[in-house]
Amino acid sequence: MTALSRRTRAGYALGGIASGTYGTVPGLILMPFLTDLLGVEAAIAGMIVFAPKAWDFFLNPIAGRISDRSRHPHDRRRPFILRAGLLLALAFLAMFFGPTAPPVAAALWVLVLFLATATVYAFFQVPYLAMSAEITDDYSERTRLITWRVIVFTLAILVSGATAPLLVEAVGGVAGYRIMAGAMAVLILVGTIGVWWGTRRVALTRDEVAGGRLLEQLAIVLREKDSRTLIVSYVLQAVAIGMVLGGVVYVARHVVHDPGVATIAFVCFVGPAVVLTPAWSLLGRRIGKKGGFAVATVVMTVGLLALLTARSGEPLPLLIASGIVGVGYAGAQLFPLAMLPDVAAEDARRSGTNRIGMISGVWSGFELLGYALGPALLGLVLSVGGYVATTGDEVVQSDAAQWAIVLGVSVIPAALCAASLVPLSRYRLDARLRAEARADA
Repeated sequence: MTALSRRTRAGYALGGIASGTYGTVPGLILMPFLTDLLGVEAAIAGMIVFAPKAWDFFLNPIAGRISDRSRHPHDRRRPFILRAGLLLALAFLAMFFGPTAPPVAAALWVLVLFLATATVYAFFQVPYLAMSAEITDDYSERTRLITWRVIVFTLAILVSGATAPLLVEAVGGVAGYRIMAGAMAVLILVGTIGVWWGTRRVALTRDEVAGGRLLEQLAIVLREKDSRTLIVSYVLQAVAIGMVLGGVVYVARHVVHDPGVATIAFVCFVGPAVVLTPAWSLLGRRIGKKGGFAVATVVMTVGLLALLTARSGEPLPLLIASGIVGVGYAGAQLFPLAMLPDVAAEDARRSGTNRIGMISGVWSGFELLGYALGPALLGLVLSVGGYVATTGDEVVQSDAAQWAIVLGVSVIPAALCAASLVPLSRYRLDARLRAEARADA
């Protein structure tokens, strides 16, 4: 068993500020920026949000493989985290400082800069995830480590997700988006420097070396049943959450007709994780990580179905349903992230080969693909519903368009979450690791 100090847990958790900010704000802000300010058609805007993250789907395993083969075996991941995090802040800032007309030029600028941010983010996020499988070898300690990380990650989502729309609405126009981008870039820098500095004295518990060719190692990872079933389950939920995050602004603007409600709904959605993540962690100790993940998924599904009440146009049903989703979301973030290092470390122990970065890269790549598919699917739903894009003018959306918005954040995501329980039921590693942990206690 390798217990970690509070300083190490806190230092590792600080990386959640950068990943939480970057993982949230584009999905929340970029679609409205493209459709409601730059005049880009909704389906095209959805594809612009989708394309860079789909690129990471292919890049992340490569980033993981490169960090696996680092020549600094006792400091394998931190140099990647620092360099990539600094570049990520700069590229994110530049994304909102391009041309605003004509729409084609503006869309191309956003696409190119979003691709750049996606590229450097791969070399931040994948080594960061991989560290969790290397700095402790204990089943329960990984849950505690990830609990701290999820709390900070959730706070970052809460702060960035609430602040970004407020800054945009308060300042207005292009200036609002640019001021928002500067504030988010600062948060990314704080998280990057924090995790790099805070984990500087941590010792690695795994010393396997990387071997084999990239495609061979990738095929091995994808064939492994536990990693495959866990990834499929999590990706289905990522698509669902991507739709909700991308759609909350549309619900507030065009269904409730109060843009400020988007911030409150986002707080209701994310806020419970700050308080309830430790409670989910305690539940996981009683029924296991897999059981906790299943319970959280059911709660989140119920909350998503309740979002259908937002069609009433009243803010209260939207906020109550968002809170229920948030309760489930807290556990649905904690448990899979605590199960990932179990899978990676078990693979290294069994095979004697370091594929921890590769597994983390595959995970992160599929995760980003899911979050990218969410806005893309939402954009398609809005287009089918007849949503009208604008260049900043007030437009009253049709009844069909409003129904499309509501269905895109409720029934469709709920169906995806329910479907994720099927692959999760086939995950077997958790039961064996729990049995081993009880035997060692």
